[in-house]
Amino acid sequence: MTYDLITALILFAFVSSITPGPNNLMLMASGANFGVRRTVPHMLGVALGFVVMVLVVGAGLIRVFDAVPVLHLVLKVVSVIYLLFLAWKIARAAPPKPGAEGGTPMTFLQAAGFQWVNPKAWAMALTALTVYTPEQTALTILTVGVVFGLVNLPSVGSWAILGQQMQRVLTSPARLRLFNYTMAVLLIASLYPVLFP
Repeated sequence: MTYDLITALILFAFVSSITPGPNNLMLMASGANFGVRRTVPHMLGVALGFVVMVLVVGAGLIRVFDAVPVLHLVLKVVSVIYLLFLAWKIARAAPPKPGAEGGTPMTFLQAAGFQWVNPKAWAMALTALTVYTPEQTALTILTVGVVFGLVNLPSVGSWAILGQQMQRVLTSPARLRLFNYTMAVLLIASLYPVLFP
């Protein structure tokens, strides 16, 4: 890969990782509800899970989707259903009781597994692998994975930090409930590009 291509890939990785999407909205909600420390496994699951996804897709899974086009529709349906379920869970998250842990954030494995049904993650992986790897060699695919690994974690982490900072405003159960409802609605709104391309 040329220097210009790697620079463009880094910029793409940053912009696509830092902008709102299902991962970032859920991390902000988790930061607000559980704090950054308890959200770290979720952040690591997003960042490392996406790297694994890029490597697996680049290693050949992309060809399976090209060979069996109906898999795109299956993935879209499963993704929409799962995101609607997650939005429902966020909306119904109860404010923590004083002195209680107040539920559990997403685990590392749950967040890593979520990448496989996250429409934005698929779009990012497929774009990166088709646009920024003109020659799909093991080295170029690995380069894409490494770039995303380095850029993605601080990007998604900033959303958890933002959520934790929101705790200063979310000082009552009513405000936290409103925040959770808002995050749920935004998560559903993030499906718009998937449903209406």
